[in-house]
Amino acid sequence: MLFICYSKCSTCAKARQWLATNGIDYQERDIKTQNPTSAELATWYHQSGLPLKRFFNTSGLVYRDLGLKDKLPTMSETTQLDLLATDGMLVKRPLVINDDGQILVGFKVAEWEKCFKG
Repeated sequence: MLFICYSKCSTCAKARQWLATNGIDYQERDIKTQNPTSAELATWYHQSGLPLKRFFNTSGLVYRDLGLKDKLPTMSETTQLDLLATDGMLVKRPLVINDDGQILVGFKVAEWEKCFKG
C-alpha cells in the first residue's frame, strides 16, 4: 500500500497513527518532495470513481492563491491533472493507493475502516 502524505500535516499524522494502531504496513511517500505525476493522478482518479475536485486540497493556501474555486469548473480534466502535478500542496492528503487498487483521498475513519477491515 502506498501512503502519500505531508510530514507537517496534522491529518496525515492522525492517518499514520490509525495505520500503526491497526497494524497496516505501508510505503510512505512525501507529497512535497515526490509529488504525484499527472499520469499517476489520472490513473488514481479514474480508479477511484471520485470527482476530480476531491483530489484538490481546497483548504490549502496554493489553491486559494491561484483562485481555483472559480477556475476549476472551466478547466479540462487534463489541465486539472497537470495542475495537480505541479505542486504537492494542491493535492488533498493523505492519499492512499491500496494493494487492491482502492483509492482513499483524505482521512475519514469510516472510509478507512471499510477499506481495510471490510
